[in-house]
Amino acid sequence: MGVWVLGNTIYLFVTYCSLILFPKVYSQPWTSDETVVAGGTVVLKCQVKDHEDSSLQWSNPAQQTLYFGEKRALRDNRIQLVRSTPHELSISISNVALADEGEYTCSIFTMPVRTAKSLVTVLGIPQKPIITGYKSSLREKETTTLSCQSSGSKPAAQLTWRKGDQELHGEPTRVQEDPNGKTFTVSSSVTFQVSREDDGADIVCSVNHESLKGADRSTSQRIEVLYTPTAKIRPDPPHPREGQKLLLHCEGRGNPVPQQYLWEKEGSVPPLKMTQESALIFPFLNKSDSGTYGCTATSNMGSYKAYYTLNVNGQVRGSPFPVGCLKEASPVTTTGHVLLPSPPVCRAWAQCNPSPVPSSSSTYHAIIGGIVAFIVFLLLILLIFLGHYLIRHKGTYLTHEAKGSDDAPDADTAIINAEGGQSGGDDKKEYFI
Repeated sequence: MGVWVLGNTIYLFVTYCSLILFPKVYSQPWTSDETVVAGGTVVLKCQVKDHEDSSLQWSNPAQQTLYFGEKRALRDNRIQLVRSTPHELSISISNVALADEGEYTCSIFTMPVRTAKSLVTVLGIPQKPIITGYKSSLREKETTTLSCQSSGSKPAAQLTWRKGDQELHGEPTRVQEDPNGKTFTVSSSVTFQVSREDDGADIVCSVNHESLKGADRSTSQRIEVLYTPTAKIRPDPPHPREGQKLLLHCEGRGNPVPQQYLWEKEGSVPPLKMTQESALIFPFLNKSDSGTYGCTATSNMGSYKAYYTLNVNGQVRGSPFPVGCLKEASPVTTTGHVLLPSPPVCRAWAQCNPSPVPSSSSTYHAIIGGIVAFIVFLLLILLIFLGHYLIRHKGTYLTHEAKGSDDAPDADTAIINAEGGQSGGDDKKEYFI
């Protein structure tokens, strides 16, 4: 009897020691780390192979029990039971806050107690960035600096700049910890020079953060650029004919838009009068309208002068500018700026030839003139032949008194022969009484 008791005691001791030193692998629970965006929902899942008739339990970083099996232990309506079986205990936490971040513990009360840890990381969503530094309109070629700031990100976010589709290289993002000790405020600035093409452009500051999951979170600032005006002259109709009505439109562009237009004609002292906004009107196009016309567009940022050469009869001989072609503006002093002079340039003739084409009446005149010239040419030829004929037949007839004088050696013999010749016809006889 004593031997049997001693044997059982040794068996129990060895079994207890083996459980302590070599616990069953199947009794070890397992879980996983989770990352959640602030305001979202996280699910904590704990599983075990061999529960050994024991229940699973979840506790928070403060070691407060949340659920023991299917029983709620902490009164927090954000925490709900998802699944409870002998092999699994899953719970969910909704509307997660930054304070919920930490290490959660899943336990199974075997002998000994076994645990598994789940690290919950809460991402702080960055706020919409704010752009500062833009106060009023900028002048062309002026340099400006804009700043951008975003708070509440965890971990720290990154800021980027762009102008339309063009990326701007700003300063590196600066990071500062928020007073709560959990989130960060990031800031950045960018400096660039504006041009007239930037008028109305949007300068965009974007924040990049993993909590956004690719969503765009940005702020834009539209800028206004003041620049000197430009102008071009547009004929209407593009190809007028002689006798038609022609309008030369002076189209100005700038910020602010030109409000004053002055028309001039080279060689004409007084300025020309406009009769329709910025357009110069020719009610009846004729040859006297030929010449080079200039339009000066003026705003409070300066002036710009465009040229247009018009020749009703076609291209001016010796002129370097085709009829109706736009020339570059001459240098004009502006308010605070001077436009550099450039040599007159004319576009290709096929692209910018709005000059009047020959009219139908001019064509008819040319045809009639050709016919008249042909008739005059025929008359001249006829007169030449007639004169030649008259010259060849002049002095070829002989008088009757000159018969027989061709072969006479002298004048006396010629007279005798002539008299004799006359007697060869009807003989005349004289009688003396």
